[in-house]
Amino acid sequence: MIKIFKVDEQYSDMRIDRFIKKTINDMPQGLIEKNLRNGKIKLNNKKIKSSQRVKINDKLIFFNFNFKENRKKKLNQYKPAKKIIKSNEKQIIENNENFVVINKDSGISVQGGTRSNKNLIDIFRNSRIFENTKPYSVHRLDKDTSGIFLLAKNRKTAQLLTSLFRLRRVHKTYLAICHGSVSKQKGILKDILIRYDNNKKITEKAETFFKVIDKNSFCSLVEMKPITGRKHQLRKQLLLLGHPIMGDSKYNLENQNNINKKDHLMLHSYEIKFMINKKKYTFNAPLPVYFEKYLKIKRLRF
Repeated sequence: MIKIFKVDEQYSDMRIDRFIKKTINDMPQGLIEKNLRNGKIKLNNKKIKSSQRVKINDKLIFFNFNFKENRKKKLNQYKPAKKIIKSNEKQIIENNENFVVINKDSGISVQGGTRSNKNLIDIFRNSRIFENTKPYSVHRLDKDTSGIFLLAKNRKTAQLLTSLFRLRRVHKTYLAICHGSVSKQKGILKDILIRYDNNKKITEKAETFFKVIDKNSFCSLVEMKPITGRKHQLRKQLLLLGHPIMGDSKYNLENQNNINKKDHLMLHSYEIKFMINKKKYTFNAPLPVYFEKYLKIKRLRF
């Protein structure tokens, strides 16, 4: 018996094991790993690893499985209140027939997960902006990072934008307020970042162009343009440099035990540039009020 599951846009870029647990069956991790190795679970009819990320319209194939699907999980979507929908609609920078550009608030996830139910996809799924279509996620932005975020309005644009991100033809600029005075004025951060995938150690090369906009003995305002796109790349690289981002409760120095999780992460996706059909697009996201206030308090100029 063969069962085929098609990947919806809201689960694009999700790990294969998480996709299975969230949408199909909450089976043990070990069982998923075993059946992936044996080829009883395939993606687009190919053997894959649990760390593989699914894409829109991918087909996950199960061979000779007998289980009940997670019907309840499929129906358990976040239902935002009208007040929340309107509040996020006010954050729209650009709205055209193909995509929407949003100035995302800090503290809101792009997609729903086990740790966070409130998310942009479900909010805009219920918005008048997507009345005759649905939102397609084409890239990632950390929950606690504010700023520029794109949502496609149709599958064709979603595939195009996803390709542009993958080919590094989308150029993003971030602003970060970090601890201490960064000695070098500008340069390229080149690091080997380490992450773990089911206890497996994975190393990845990461590169980011940086420029110090202003600084004092206490902190620095840094402009960052990632060249590669690793998870938590900017936060990890500034920590390795010895200047972690203000308000970062995860990537900080050992002597920074007084970080309050309620503090804002001082990382903002400020600008994005890309080209579609020879037309250039540039969008800027105004700084959050708390970010501007912090700049004034620390006497940093932008």
